[in-house]
Formats: sequence, structure tokens, C-alpha cells
Amino acid sequence: MNNSTTNTSPDAAQIDQLALEYNGGRLNRRDFMARLITVTGSMAAAHLLIEKNGLAQVISQKEVADTAKGAIQITGTDVTFSTPDLKLGGYLAAPKGEGPFPAIVVIHENRGLNEHTRDVARRFAIEGFVALAPDALARLGGTASMKTPDEARTAIGTITPDQAVSDLEAALVYLNTLPNVQKGHLGSVGFCWGGARSFALAVKSDLLKAAVVFYGSAPTPEEITKVKAPVLGLYGETDTRITGAVPDVAAAMKAANKSYEYKIYPGAGHAFFNDTGERYNPTAAADAWAKATTFLHDKLK
Repeated sequence: MNNSTTNTSPDAAQIDQLALEYNGGRLNRRDFMARLITVTGSMAAAHLLIEKNGLAQVISQKEVADTAKGAIQITGTDVTFSTPDLKLGGYLAAPKGEGPFPAIVVIHENRGLNEHTRDVARRFAIEGFVALAPDALARLGGTASMKTPDEARTAIGTITPDQAVSDLEAALVYLNTLPNVQKGHLGSVGFCWGGARSFALAVKSDLLKAAVVFYGSAPTPEEITKVKAPVLGLYGETDTRITGAVPDVAAAMKAANKSYEYKIYPGAGHAFFNDTGERYNPTAAADAWAKATTFLHDKLK
């Protein structure tokens, strides 16, 4: 997968044509993203373009509208919520109806909130969860304010672990105030950078009742003794930097009498769940999705 900044300058006419074909139903979301990646030169550049030029709202509205054609209907909207000294933002997807529903925080990868993460939030809404995908870059102006994918990645690296977890705790508090949320039935799921923060949130938050970690690193052994919620880890076999530590993590969690389930997918690599990237592994992704949703339904019921 090419995540580097490129010198490709996407032609506005090409972008408009792709948007026209997508809105007209001639391209599905995955094909639209694949062609947009070709035009922009990289997956990260394509996602950042969507954030910067207003396509994110267009895509989200269409995807939400398309669910109305099936048995499951959802809503999706951009939201803001606050800490005592900071305004944060994100994308909220929910099943239609009064609920109450269990709720989860969906934590993005290391280049900010993008269409892939919004789509994951919508998938969770279809499964019966209220799903909030916060923009971790909100405290730095938001993902859409970043000029390049590398700038977004560098910016997210300046956010301290304490800041990241504090913002996610604020997201949980916000979810717990929503009238369609089942109070106290809150979980998290994160991917890559977000996977590590999902695990860290399980250490810090008394509100969290379950955490799912997609190919994210674990807390220190000392922090593991403070884990407050059951954790499910989902990893790719060839992602050795992360996966190589899993046996030690499992041993530390067991020694601390903490609940930890995990699965390592043969032949899968890092980011195997991201269906807009070259490392996407559909077989592993489908199984991991089933395990994640089953785990969250079980722990948040």
C-alpha cells in the first residue's frame, strides 16, 4: 500500500466525474474509492481529499440513504462534543428508532477521521450499535485542516497518550448522555493507532465495558494490571511487530486475572480489515468482523 505523499495533482474534472458516477449508482463505494486512490496517488491522499473538499458529507449521506432500501435503516451525521476546555468533533451513526442501543467509540488509524472509518461506524449502526467515530485531530484543527497525509500522520504523533485517552473518555461521556443509548453499555473498537488507544482506554475508563483491538499495540505490563474491561485482540500473522508481542500480552493479562481473547489470522498483515487498502484480506476481515460484533453484543448486552 502506498501511503506516501505524492506529487499527483488530481484533476477537478476527474473528481467531479467520479462523484457523478458514484451518486448515480454506477460505482459502489469500494470502486469509487479504488478509482479515487488511482487519481490521487495513494489511499491516504484520497481520504484526505474527501475530508478537505466536502465529499465526506456527500458520501455519508448517500450511504445512509442506501440503507433505507433494506431492512435496516440508520442515521449518520457529524457531531461536536466538548471537554471542559476543548471542543471535539466526530461522526455519529445510529440505528433508526428510539432504542436504547449499546454504544461504541470507533477509533481511527493514524491519519485521522476518514471515509473508511465513517463506513465502519455505519456498519456498526447496521449491527445495532450507536457508533461514534471521533476525530483525534480535532484538538489540532481537525483532519480536514491537514494539507497532506504525512502532515496528518505527523500531527497525530504529537498528541500525547494522555490527551488521546482523555478525548476518548469525553466521547464515552457524550455517548452516555444520548437518549438512544443504553446507559453504561459502552465499548470501543480501534484500528492500528486506534487499536492501541482502544486497549489504553480499557486501562483508564470506568465507563468502558468492552474493548476491541485491531492490530494495535498493548499497554505496559504494569498498565495491564489496571485493565478494567474485557479485551478482544484481532491480529495479522505477518504483522510481526504487533503480533510477536501477543503471547506475552496474553500471559500478562492471564496473570493479572484479566479477560483477553485474541485471534491471529494466517497470512494476514497489518491493516487487513481496511477495504480501501492493498493489504485488505477479505477472509480475515469477515471473520474478524463477526468476532468483534459478537464480542461487543455479548459484553454490552
